[in-house]
Amino acid sequence: MGNDLDKRVVVIGAGIVGASLAYHLARKGAKVTVVEADGVASGVTGTSFAWINATHGEADPIAPLRGAAIAEYRHLETQLPGLKVRWTGALSYRASSTEALPGSGNPASKNGVSRSQIIDLEPNLKHPPESASYAADEGALDAVQATHALIAGAQAHGAKVLTHTRVLGFAHHDAVTGVNTSNGIIEADIVVLAAGTGITKLTGMLEVPLPIEASPAIFIRYQSPGNLVQTLISNSEMEVRQSSDGALLAAEDYVDDTAENQPAAIARRTAKAIQNELHGVADLAPEVACVGYRPIPADGVPIIGFLPKIAGVYVCAMHPGVTLAAIVGRLASEEILEGKQSRALEPCRPHRFFQA
Repeated sequence: MGNDLDKRVVVIGAGIVGASLAYHLARKGAKVTVVEADGVASGVTGTSFAWINATHGEADPIAPLRGAAIAEYRHLETQLPGLKVRWTGALSYRASSTEALPGSGNPASKNGVSRSQIIDLEPNLKHPPESASYAADEGALDAVQATHALIAGAQAHGAKVLTHTRVLGFAHHDAVTGVNTSNGIIEADIVVLAAGTGITKLTGMLEVPLPIEASPAIFIRYQSPGNLVQTLISNSEMEVRQSSDGALLAAEDYVDDTAENQPAAIARRTAKAIQNELHGVADLAPEVACVGYRPIPADGVPIIGFLPKIAGVYVCAMHPGVTLAAIVGRLASEEILEGKQSRALEPCRPHRFFQA
Protein backbone atom coordinates (compact mmCIF):
# COMPACT_ATOMS: atom_id res chain seq x y z
CA MET A 1 0.00 0.00 0.00
CA GLY A 2 1.24 3.51 -0.70
CA ASN A 3 1.91 6.29 1.76
CA ASP A 4 -1.55 7.75 2.42
CA LEU A 5 -1.96 8.80 6.03
CA ASP A 6 -5.52 10.14 5.74
CA LYS A 7 -7.12 6.82 4.77
CA ARG A 8 -10.56 5.94 6.12
CA VAL A 9 -9.87 2.93 8.33
CA VAL A 10 -12.51 0.84 10.09
CA VAL A 11 -11.14 -1.23 12.97
CA ILE A 12 -13.46 -4.09 13.94
CA GLY A 13 -12.95 -5.02 17.58
CA ALA A 14 -12.39 -2.89 20.69
CA GLY A 15 -10.27 -5.22 22.78
CA ILE A 16 -6.71 -4.24 23.61
CA VAL A 17 -5.42 -5.21 20.15
CA GLY A 18 -8.08 -3.23 18.28
CA ALA A 19 -7.65 -0.31 20.67
CA SER A 20 -3.88 -0.22 20.09
CA LEU A 21 -4.36 -0.35 16.34
CA ALA A 22 -6.97 2.44 16.50
CA TYR A 23 -4.68 4.62 18.61
CA HIS A 24 -1.64 4.21 16.39
CA LEU A 25 -3.63 4.66 13.19
CA ALA A 26 -5.43 7.78 14.45
CA ARG A 27 -2.20 9.25 15.79
CA LYS A 28 -0.74 8.99 12.30
CA GLY A 29 -3.70 10.89 10.85
CA ALA A 30 -6.01 8.17 9.58
CA LYS A 31 -9.75 8.72 9.79
CA VAL A 32 -10.50 5.85 12.17
CA THR A 33 -13.83 4.31 13.12
CA VAL A 34 -13.86 1.52 15.71
CA VAL A 35 -16.79 -0.90 15.49
CA GLU A 36 -17.48 -3.18 18.47
CA ALA A 37 -20.39 -5.62 18.84
CA ASP A 38 -20.49 -5.20 22.63
CA GLY A 39 -18.59 -2.78 24.86
CA VAL A 40 -14.95 -1.73 25.00
CA ALA A 41 -12.79 -4.57 26.38
CA SER A 42 -15.84 -6.82 26.69
CA GLY A 43 -14.23 -9.92 25.16
CA VAL A 44 -11.16 -11.92 26.13
CA THR A 45 -9.32 -8.70 27.08
CA GLY A 46 -11.48 -8.49 30.19
CA THR A 47 -10.45 -11.99 31.28
CA SER A 48 -6.72 -11.72 30.62
CA PHE A 49 -4.07 -12.32 33.26
CA ALA A 50 -2.20 -9.62 31.31
CA TRP A 51 1.38 -10.67 32.01
CA ILE A 52 3.77 -8.82 29.70
CA ASN A 53 6.07 -11.78 29.25
CA ALA A 54 8.72 -11.42 26.58
CA THR A 55 9.67 -15.08 26.12
CA HIS A 56 8.48 -18.42 24.89
CA GLY A 57 9.76 -21.80 26.05
CA GLU A 58 10.24 -23.34 22.59
CA ALA A 59 11.46 -22.32 19.14
CA ASP A 60 9.72 -19.02 18.56
CA PRO A 61 9.15 -17.50 15.09
CA ILE A 62 7.92 -14.27 16.67
CA ALA A 63 10.85 -13.82 19.08
CA PRO A 64 11.62 -10.32 17.66
CA LEU A 65 8.06 -9.20 18.45
CA ARG A 66 8.21 -10.53 22.00
CA GLY A 67 11.63 -8.98 22.44
CA ALA A 68 10.30 -5.55 21.47
CA ALA A 69 7.12 -5.75 23.57
CA ILE A 70 8.44 -4.34 26.84
CA ALA A 71 10.26 -1.37 25.31
CA GLU A 72 7.16 -0.54 23.25
CA TYR A 73 4.94 -0.50 26.33
CA ARG A 74 7.39 1.78 28.11
CA HIS A 75 7.29 4.10 25.11
CA LEU A 76 3.50 3.98 25.04
CA GLU A 77 3.37 4.98 28.73
CA THR A 78 5.13 8.24 27.83
CA GLN A 79 2.44 8.98 25.21
CA LEU A 80 -0.59 7.95 27.27
CA PRO A 81 -0.37 8.91 30.95
CA GLY A 82 -3.60 6.98 31.57
CA LEU A 83 -1.93 3.72 30.58
CA LYS A 84 -0.11 2.29 33.57
CA VAL A 85 1.92 -0.91 33.67
CA ARG A 86 3.01 -2.42 36.99
CA TRP A 87 6.67 -3.25 36.33
CA THR A 88 6.99 -5.61 39.27
CA GLY A 89 9.20 -8.24 37.67
CA ALA A 90 8.29 -11.92 37.40
CA LEU A 91 9.57 -14.72 39.64
CA SER A 92 9.42 -18.22 38.11
CA TYR A 93 10.30 -21.59 39.63
CA ARG A 94 9.01 -25.06 40.37
CA ALA A 95 7.32 -25.07 43.76
CA SER A 96 8.34 -28.64 44.54
CA SER A 97 12.01 -28.39 43.61
CA THR A 98 14.95 -26.02 43.29
CA GLU A 99 14.67 -25.93 39.52
CA ALA A 100 13.64 -22.76 37.72
CA LEU A 101 10.82 -23.13 35.23
CA PRO A 102 12.13 -23.66 31.70
CA GLY A 103 11.62 -20.78 29.30
CA SER A 104 10.66 -18.38 32.09
CA GLY A 105 11.80 -14.81 32.14
CA ASN A 106 13.36 -12.69 29.42
CA PRO A 107 16.68 -14.24 28.26
CA ALA A 108 18.13 -10.78 27.76
CA SER A 109 17.49 -9.75 31.34
CA LYS A 110 16.47 -12.73 33.47
CA ASN A 111 18.67 -13.49 36.43
CA GLY A 112 19.02 -16.51 38.63
CA VAL A 113 18.26 -15.43 42.18
CA SER A 114 19.13 -17.19 45.42
CA ARG A 115 16.83 -18.17 48.26
CA SER A 116 17.71 -15.07 50.27
CA GLN A 117 17.01 -12.84 47.27
CA ILE A 118 13.70 -14.63 46.71
CA ILE A 119 12.70 -13.94 50.33
CA ASP A 120 13.57 -10.27 49.85
CA LEU A 121 11.40 -10.17 46.71
CA GLU A 122 8.51 -12.20 48.16
CA PRO A 123 8.61 -12.24 51.98
CA ASN A 124 5.21 -13.99 52.22
CA LEU A 125 6.33 -17.19 50.49
CA LYS A 126 5.99 -20.17 52.84
CA HIS A 127 8.30 -22.41 50.82
CA PRO A 128 10.84 -20.23 49.01
CA PRO A 129 12.95 -22.36 46.66
CA GLU A 130 16.74 -22.49 46.69
CA SER A 131 16.80 -20.65 43.36
CA ALA A 132 14.49 -19.13 40.76
CA SER A 133 14.48 -17.05 37.61
CA TYR A 134 13.67 -13.38 38.07
CA ALA A 135 12.84 -11.21 35.04
CA ALA A 136 13.11 -7.76 36.55
CA ASP A 137 11.82 -5.89 33.50
CA GLU A 138 8.55 -7.78 33.10
CA GLY A 139 5.22 -6.67 34.47
CA ALA A 140 1.48 -6.71 34.03
CA LEU A 141 -1.34 -4.29 33.48
CA ASP A 142 -5.05 -3.89 33.98
CA ALA A 143 -6.02 -4.87 30.44
CA VAL A 144 -9.46 -3.25 30.64
CA GLN A 145 -8.08 0.03 31.94
CA ALA A 146 -5.31 -0.03 29.33
CA THR A 147 -7.82 -0.63 26.54
CA HIS A 148 -9.92 2.33 27.66
CA ALA A 149 -6.76 4.47 27.80
CA LEU A 150 -5.89 3.49 24.21
CA ILE A 151 -9.43 4.14 23.01
CA ALA A 152 -9.41 7.55 24.71
CA GLY A 153 -6.08 8.27 23.03
CA ALA A 154 -7.52 7.31 19.65
CA GLN A 155 -10.55 9.54 20.24
CA ALA A 156 -8.26 12.44 21.15
CA HIS A 157 -6.84 12.07 17.64
CA GLY A 158 -10.28 12.10 16.06
CA ALA A 159 -11.31 8.43 16.08
CA LYS A 160 -14.99 7.52 16.30
CA VAL A 161 -16.03 4.57 18.46
CA LEU A 162 -19.28 2.69 17.80
CA THR A 163 -20.04 0.17 20.53
CA HIS A 164 -22.98 -2.29 20.48
CA THR A 165 -22.72 -2.24 16.71
CA ARG A 166 -22.73 -5.58 14.89
CA VAL A 167 -21.01 -6.22 11.58
CA LEU A 168 -23.55 -7.68 9.13
CA GLY A 169 -21.33 -7.91 6.05
CA PHE A 170 -18.99 -6.05 3.75
CA ALA A 171 -19.31 -4.00 0.58
CA HIS A 172 -16.74 -5.57 -1.73
CA HIS A 173 -15.90 -7.01 -5.09
CA ASP A 174 -12.15 -7.24 -5.66
CA ALA A 175 -11.63 -4.86 -2.74
CA VAL A 176 -13.55 -3.98 0.41
CA THR A 177 -15.10 -0.53 0.21
CA GLY A 178 -17.26 -0.49 3.31
CA VAL A 179 -18.66 -2.30 6.32
CA ASN A 180 -22.37 -3.02 6.65
CA THR A 181 -23.31 -2.67 10.32
CA SER A 182 -26.44 -2.68 12.45
CA ASN A 183 -26.11 1.12 12.43
CA GLY A 184 -25.68 1.46 8.68
CA ILE A 185 -22.86 1.28 6.13
CA ILE A 186 -19.47 2.75 6.95
CA GLU A 187 -17.32 3.52 3.93
CA ALA A 188 -13.68 2.48 4.23
CA ASP A 189 -10.41 2.41 2.34
CA ILE A 190 -9.03 -0.21 4.72
CA VAL A 191 -10.78 -2.56 7.15
CA VAL A 192 -8.79 -4.00 10.04
CA LEU A 193 -10.06 -7.21 11.63
CA ALA A 194 -9.10 -7.26 15.30
CA ALA A 195 -12.11 -9.08 16.73
CA GLY A 196 -10.29 -12.02 18.33
CA THR A 197 -12.11 -15.31 17.85
CA GLY A 198 -14.75 -13.43 15.85
CA ILE A 199 -12.29 -13.01 12.98
CA THR A 200 -13.15 -16.48 11.67
CA LYS A 201 -16.75 -15.42 11.08
CA LEU A 202 -15.70 -12.09 9.56
CA THR A 203 -13.27 -13.66 7.09
CA GLY A 204 -15.96 -16.24 6.29
CA MET A 205 -18.22 -13.38 5.22
CA LEU A 206 -15.47 -12.41 2.78
CA GLU A 207 -15.14 -16.03 1.60
CA VAL A 208 -11.50 -16.05 2.71
CA PRO A 209 -11.81 -17.92 6.03
CA LEU A 210 -8.90 -18.15 8.44
CA PRO A 211 -8.40 -21.04 10.91
CA ILE A 212 -8.51 -19.41 14.34
CA GLU A 213 -9.31 -21.53 17.37
CA ALA A 214 -11.08 -20.32 20.50
CA SER A 215 -8.70 -21.57 23.19
CA PRO A 216 -10.18 -21.47 26.71
CA ALA A 217 -8.34 -20.37 29.85
CA ILE A 218 -9.57 -19.61 33.35
CA PHE A 219 -9.21 -16.21 34.97
CA ILE A 220 -9.82 -15.69 38.70
CA ARG A 221 -9.99 -12.53 40.79
CA TYR A 222 -9.99 -12.79 44.61
CA GLN A 223 -10.59 -10.37 47.41
CA SER A 224 -7.34 -10.47 49.37
CA PRO A 225 -5.14 -8.63 51.88
CA GLY A 226 -2.94 -5.89 50.48
CA ASN A 227 0.82 -6.30 49.89
CA LEU A 228 0.49 -10.06 49.71
CA VAL A 229 2.41 -10.50 46.43
CA GLN A 230 5.10 -8.07 45.33
CA THR A 231 6.10 -9.52 41.95
CA LEU A 232 4.34 -11.87 39.57
CA ILE A 233 4.79 -15.44 40.82
CA SER A 234 4.70 -18.33 38.38
CA ASN A 235 5.36 -21.81 39.69
CA SER A 236 3.95 -25.31 39.31
CA GLU A 237 1.31 -24.63 41.99
CA MET A 238 0.03 -21.19 41.05
CA GLU A 239 0.33 -18.19 38.75
CA VAL A 240 -0.63 -15.09 40.69
CA ARG A 241 -0.14 -11.37 40.87
CA GLN A 242 -1.68 -8.52 42.81
CA SER A 243 -3.47 -5.70 41.03
CA SER A 244 -3.10 -2.02 41.85
CA ASP A 245 -6.42 -2.11 43.74
CA GLY A 246 -5.23 -4.99 45.94
CA ALA A 247 -7.14 -7.84 44.32
CA LEU A 248 -5.27 -11.10 43.81
CA LEU A 249 -5.40 -12.35 40.21
CA ALA A 250 -4.77 -15.93 39.14
CA ALA A 251 -4.62 -17.80 35.83
CA GLU A 252 -5.35 -21.49 35.41
CA ASP A 253 -5.50 -23.92 32.51
CA TYR A 254 -8.91 -24.98 31.29
CA VAL A 255 -9.43 -28.74 31.77
CA ASP A 256 -12.98 -29.58 30.65
CA ASP A 257 -16.58 -28.63 31.40
CA THR A 258 -17.27 -31.28 34.03
CA ALA A 259 -18.67 -30.12 37.38
CA GLU A 260 -15.35 -30.55 39.21
CA ASN A 261 -13.58 -28.38 36.63
CA GLN A 262 -16.05 -25.53 36.41
CA PRO A 263 -14.42 -22.12 37.04
CA ALA A 264 -15.89 -21.83 40.55
CA ALA A 265 -14.52 -25.25 41.53
CA ILE A 266 -11.09 -24.45 40.10
CA ALA A 267 -11.14 -21.12 41.93
CA ARG A 268 -11.65 -22.96 45.22
CA ARG A 269 -8.77 -25.36 44.51
CA THR A 270 -6.53 -22.52 43.44
CA ALA A 271 -7.38 -20.61 46.64
CA LYS A 272 -6.19 -23.59 48.68
CA ALA A 273 -2.96 -23.78 46.68
CA ILE A 274 -2.34 -20.07 47.26
CA GLN A 275 -3.03 -20.48 50.99
CA ASN A 276 -0.49 -23.32 51.07
CA GLU A 277 2.11 -21.17 49.33
CA LEU A 278 1.66 -17.78 51.00
CA HIS A 279 1.61 -16.46 54.56
CA GLY A 280 -1.17 -14.06 55.48
CA VAL A 281 -3.97 -15.72 53.52
CA ALA A 282 -6.69 -16.77 55.94
CA ASP A 283 -9.43 -16.80 53.35
CA LEU A 284 -9.76 -16.00 49.66
CA ALA A 285 -13.17 -15.11 48.30
CA PRO A 286 -13.41 -15.22 44.49
CA GLU A 287 -15.02 -12.13 43.00
CA VAL A 288 -14.71 -13.45 39.46
CA ALA A 289 -14.05 -16.93 38.10
CA CYS A 290 -14.66 -17.31 34.39
CA VAL A 291 -13.48 -18.75 31.11
CA GLY A 292 -11.95 -16.50 28.50
CA TYR A 293 -11.48 -17.62 24.89
CA ARG A 294 -8.16 -16.66 23.38
CA PRO A 295 -7.79 -16.41 19.59
CA ILE A 296 -5.06 -18.85 18.59
CA PRO A 297 -4.36 -19.51 14.88
CA ALA A 298 -4.25 -23.19 13.91
CA ASP A 299 -0.45 -23.23 13.65
CA GLY A 300 0.04 -21.21 16.84
CA VAL A 301 1.62 -18.23 15.08
CA PRO A 302 -0.15 -14.83 14.99
CA ILE A 303 -1.93 -13.84 11.79
CA ILE A 304 -0.97 -10.28 10.93
CA GLY A 305 -1.10 -8.66 7.53
CA PHE A 306 -3.20 -7.98 4.45
CA LEU A 307 -5.67 -10.72 3.56
CA PRO A 308 -4.96 -12.35 0.19
CA LYS A 309 -7.54 -12.63 -2.60
CA ILE A 310 -9.33 -9.42 -1.60
CA ALA A 311 -7.77 -5.98 -1.26
CA GLY A 312 -8.24 -3.58 1.61
CA VAL A 313 -8.48 -6.01 4.54
CA TYR A 314 -5.78 -6.25 7.22
CA VAL A 315 -5.99 -9.02 9.83
CA CYS A 316 -4.62 -8.99 13.35
CA ALA A 317 -5.26 -12.23 15.28
CA MET A 318 -2.85 -13.31 17.99
CA HIS A 319 -2.04 -14.72 21.34
CA PRO A 320 -0.63 -13.35 23.59
CA GLY A 321 -2.69 -10.34 22.65
CA VAL A 322 -1.90 -8.21 25.68
CA THR A 323 1.86 -8.74 25.42
CA LEU A 324 1.98 -7.94 21.72
CA ALA A 325 -0.70 -5.25 21.48
CA ALA A 326 1.60 -2.25 21.76
CA ILE A 327 4.31 -3.37 19.34
CA VAL A 328 1.90 -4.85 16.79
CA GLY A 329 -0.27 -1.74 16.93
CA ARG A 330 2.67 0.40 15.90
CA LEU A 331 4.12 -1.93 13.28
CA ALA A 332 0.74 -2.70 11.70
CA SER A 333 -0.16 0.99 11.51
CA GLU A 334 3.11 1.64 9.66
CA GLU A 335 2.29 -1.12 7.18
CA ILE A 336 -1.29 0.00 6.66
CA LEU A 337 -0.65 3.71 6.24
CA GLU A 338 2.96 4.03 5.13
CA GLY A 339 3.61 0.80 3.26
CA LYS A 340 6.53 0.19 5.62
CA GLN A 341 6.89 -3.60 5.73
CA SER A 342 8.04 -5.06 9.03
CA ARG A 343 10.46 -7.99 8.96
CA ALA A 344 9.33 -8.95 12.46
CA LEU A 345 5.82 -9.57 11.09
CA GLU A 346 6.88 -11.72 8.12
CA PRO A 347 6.28 -15.10 9.88
CA CYS A 348 2.72 -13.94 10.62
CA ARG A 349 1.38 -13.33 7.12
CA PRO A 350 -2.12 -14.66 6.33
CA HIS A 351 -1.08 -15.92 2.89
CA ARG A 352 0.54 -19.00 4.48
CA PHE A 353 -2.94 -20.52 4.82
CA PHE A 354 -3.72 -20.10 1.12
CA GLN A 355 -0.60 -21.51 -0.53
CA ALA A 356 -1.21 -24.44 -2.87
